[in-house]
Amino acid sequence: MNEKQIAVTVGDRRLEVPLGTPLGELAAMVPESEGKVVARVNNDVLGFQFPLTEDCHVEFLDTRTEDGMRAYRASLVFLFVRAALEVIPGCTVQIKHSLNNGLYGEFDHNPPVIEKDIRAIEERMRALVEEDIPFTRLIVPVEEAKRIYAEQGFDDKIRLLEQQGGDTTVLYSFGWFHDSLRTILVPSSGYLKYFKLRYYLPGFILEYPRRANPAVIPEYVEQGKLFNAFFEAERWQDNLRIPDAASLNDCIMRGGFGDLVRVSEAYHENQIRDIAEQIARDKDRLRVVLIAGPSSSGKTTFANRLKVQLRVCGLEPVAIGLDDYFVDRHRTPVDADGKPDFEALEAIDLELFNEHLTKLIQGEEVEIPIFDFLTGSRKWNGRRLKVRPDQPLIIEGIHGLNDQLTKSIPKGRKFKIYVSALTNLNLDSHTRISTTDVRLLRRMVRDRQFRGYDAKATIEHWPSVTRGERLHIFPFQESADVMFNSTLIYELAVLKPLSTKLLREITPADRQYSEARRLLRFLDYFVAVDDWSAIPCNSILREFIGGSCFD
Repeated sequence: MNEKQIAVTVGDRRLEVPLGTPLGELAAMVPESEGKVVARVNNDVLGFQFPLTEDCHVEFLDTRTEDGMRAYRASLVFLFVRAALEVIPGCTVQIKHSLNNGLYGEFDHNPPVIEKDIRAIEERMRALVEEDIPFTRLIVPVEEAKRIYAEQGFDDKIRLLEQQGGDTTVLYSFGWFHDSLRTILVPSSGYLKYFKLRYYLPGFILEYPRRANPAVIPEYVEQGKLFNAFFEAERWQDNLRIPDAASLNDCIMRGGFGDLVRVSEAYHENQIRDIAEQIARDKDRLRVVLIAGPSSSGKTTFANRLKVQLRVCGLEPVAIGLDDYFVDRHRTPVDADGKPDFEALEAIDLELFNEHLTKLIQGEEVEIPIFDFLTGSRKWNGRRLKVRPDQPLIIEGIHGLNDQLTKSIPKGRKFKIYVSALTNLNLDSHTRISTTDVRLLRRMVRDRQFRGYDAKATIEHWPSVTRGERLHIFPFQESADVMFNSTLIYELAVLKPLSTKLLREITPADRQYSEARRLLRFLDYFVAVDDWSAIPCNSILREFIGGSCFD
């Protein structure tokens, strides 16, 4: 009997292949797949291990794409964990969070892991790359997966698996080693030529290339302040005994959501109070407070809560909006595509802005402009401002950490705050939760609530948002005087029902479908919370879900 054939289009080429043909076999038939690591199949991104089940259009993707690099990073972790278990039998590997251009992690092992162990693991990784071992996708009964995890000592993965239900689950095999990192992988270890393993007391950093230059490991740059911010968050989180998604789900299912909210919000309030007291102690010197951070970090709510705490300290902060200092639209710089670049530093009238700051600090009165976004020009309507010595100027904006924004103000008179949602919660010990994904979900919910954008529009615009962050925020984050971590350990449970509804509006016909599917699979690991009554009106999360007292 003839096998059923399906039609597959790759570029301008049309092929007939048997139903169930793995993507890897298709890749071997066409030159377009050379150097590629995953594929987009009818707007869904799949690994080469997946079978083709219907007529489709296939586009092969390399590591210069976000989907390709995501698979590359996950496969590097898979490779690393196997090598670590072979070099240090009995160790437990914990992938913690991103740091610099890599992933930071630690070992649970006695005696402690030292630098020569890390060198041995890297050597084993490179040997496994040379062996070019396939990553094989398996669909196995849940009970079989639990048995495999138990043999490998992955108790946290068993707990998460038990919460998901279902009869089967997906594992990947890599020789003797089995794992699931909740994402697709590259075809084999031979694809993973570019990485570097660095000892970083008490753990390690697994470095990988950037999409712009996927064959080069960038020069390492120390990020001590960022690491300390993650460390403090982890130490606090350890006290709650909620290291991963399964622990969070258990807490909520036991009825602990309200208590978790109260403790989390009190922790935020203590941090903001400490920052305000630090500014107040040096109020005669610190006249300008600058707040910056990536999109959807909760900067607006943070700024409002900081103002309240500064008033408690006896100060009367005054906010100045950077938007009113935009240059007239015809003077706005353009980006590489020839479009107006409103995020460029040069989009701000730096000369006028700095002139006003210096006058205000010295007690002069100035007339503050108003930017008319309809006409794209500056207006003057007699709005005047004069501040006293007990009135620090609060400036929130994308360039706040860049000293060029306030070049006329000596560094000693500025206090810079970096705000970001530095997520420390993991799905399991090998699968971190992306800080960027949490911010994307926050923004998606806020865009629908307050801006009228659907999830498709948010996802479509997100690459340009993150590109601006890489250019204008992240290079300056280590210059901050303090870092405020705006993440809330409970927030994914609240964001789940809101964002799931929005993501399900995206159809297979939409280009954003693969990203929607990925995020839906991620959210499926969390218990949903629909009752927000325990969340206070001044919470960072209220900025996104609604009900903020600062609206």
